[in-house]
Amino acid sequence: MSVPGLQLSELPIGQPFSNFTAQDSTPVEPLTEKTYEIAKFREWRFEVAFGATVEVKLLKGSAEIFGTELPIGHKFTFTGTKSAIFTWHGCTLEVRGTPSVEYTSEETPMTAYTNLHFALEKLRGMAGESATAQGPRVMIIGPENAGKTSLVKILTAYAVRQGRKPAVVNLDPKEGVLSLPGTLSATSFSTIMDVEEGFGSSPTSGPSPVPVKLPLVYYYGLETPEGNAKLYKALVSRMAVAVSSRLSDDDKNRTSGIILDTPGTISQTPAGYDLLHHAISEFSITTLVVLGSERLYSDMLRRFEDRTSSTSSSPLPHISIIKLSKSGGCVDRDETFLRACRERCIREYFFGEPKKRTLSPYTMTVGFDDLNIWRVGEGAAGLLNTSLLPIGHGDDDDDDGSGAPGAAGGGQALLVQADCGMVLQHSVAAVLHAELADPVHVLAESSVMGFVYIASVDEQKRYMKILAPMPGRLPPKPLVVSSFPEPTFSLVG
Repeated sequence: MSVPGLQLSELPIGQPFSNFTAQDSTPVEPLTEKTYEIAKFREWRFEVAFGATVEVKLLKGSAEIFGTELPIGHKFTFTGTKSAIFTWHGCTLEVRGTPSVEYTSEETPMTAYTNLHFALEKLRGMAGESATAQGPRVMIIGPENAGKTSLVKILTAYAVRQGRKPAVVNLDPKEGVLSLPGTLSATSFSTIMDVEEGFGSSPTSGPSPVPVKLPLVYYYGLETPEGNAKLYKALVSRMAVAVSSRLSDDDKNRTSGIILDTPGTISQTPAGYDLLHHAISEFSITTLVVLGSERLYSDMLRRFEDRTSSTSSSPLPHISIIKLSKSGGCVDRDETFLRACRERCIREYFFGEPKKRTLSPYTMTVGFDDLNIWRVGEGAAGLLNTSLLPIGHGDDDDDDGSGAPGAAGGGQALLVQADCGMVLQHSVAAVLHAELADPVHVLAESSVMGFVYIASVDEQKRYMKILAPMPGRLPPKPLVVSSFPEPTFSLVG
């Protein structure tokens, strides 16, 4: 997964940074080859460990990965993934390499998922008959590892194959769709997704086999929405305004609607239910899909009872609540696997993908006095640093007297000023589309221009070496760091 580079257009060219840990320097053993005959309505599920490689080629028939059709005769390479290939009519696959897990399943949820897609298509067709009607606004909710992101991929791929242009919104900071983990993003999809990379790629300085996407990205920097509920709500509201504006400007987007992914933790706690209700209200959700949880489905029916009846008198939009079963192919992703995924995302942002797109990042030396770095307020950390906030932003109130939000109840801040020091070494910082003099609430809700990596910090000489994906000087913009994703020590050597 490659994500956009910085728009660094100012003056002297930096030096390419090539001193990094290569992933493809070890000798490659010959791959074993095997042919699989997959019967119709069945799914071949496989897992590939990090460091291992599996090549898959469709020899005959038809097959798809999460809704994206595989072309016959094209080789796809997978590493560090858990995936599945489904066929409606039967197919023959050639597999080179040995997956850590592989089996063929006769029971898949694809029929139910496809029925959901056709129901959404009917709503899109009805929206197309009016100049003002909105297409379906779909939110997928469910516990961790229930297959929510996979369902979003399937619904998006099917919509694109029908000529639609849905807006895909990711509110799960763990996933980092078309961006790094720790962010929330929204993208308008009008072209196919990348089979090997999931949702596809954003602009890079190298070629891409499929058309790139242009995501709108906001920096959250924490693993769960509950880490800083006030900041999360603010970003959800800002994202909703941006997406609604896009839908109002493009008829194809308007009729295609929204497909929204959510974090699993948001549907498991009372505090999470409050955040979930906020997102449903902000995005004017019309279809709520509950995946893999009977209890959550029952809770949603009770919570939105006044909006699910066809005779409802509520002024808010009618909500259809749909229950779907969790796929038997969903597996738990342990913390080791997730951390490896995060590290790979960061590595690919700066260095590209081995054997596909090799990028050459640049280094620059920046003095402490030239940096304006902020940190996302979280728990006790926000309380300890309130003395560093501008006047009025350390109060328990929701504003500073001018209507601008500052700190959450109990003193938790949206952002706090960060000191330049060793604690920032090996961290990824987001460069914001904001000005240095902007107030805290404007910085917190600003979109991301790109990311830089703090390779080293010299406290005595008061400077740090920064790794950037494009040459030039670091623009005079605020930087934001946080605890998620965690520092990546192996990025440079």
